[in-house]
Amino acid sequence: MPNDSHQRAAEFHQLAEHAHLAAAASHGKGDHLTGHELSKQALEYSRKAFEWSQEAHRESANSTEKA
Repeated sequence: MPNDSHQRAAEFHQLAEHAHLAAAASHGKGDHLTGHELSKQALEYSRKAFEWSQEAHRESANSTEKA
């Protein structure tokens, strides 16, 4: 279902946002090791969000072609 892919993409975008904010807070407090780890986690979430966004786009294109 197209909505499932859109929902998963949105979830990963939100996870990435949270990890980016936490990383920034850690860096701001001088905890660069934690900030670095959170930045890596944010990057992974961003990649997954991109993959799910691509899947949602493919599903939307396919459903438009069938209509």
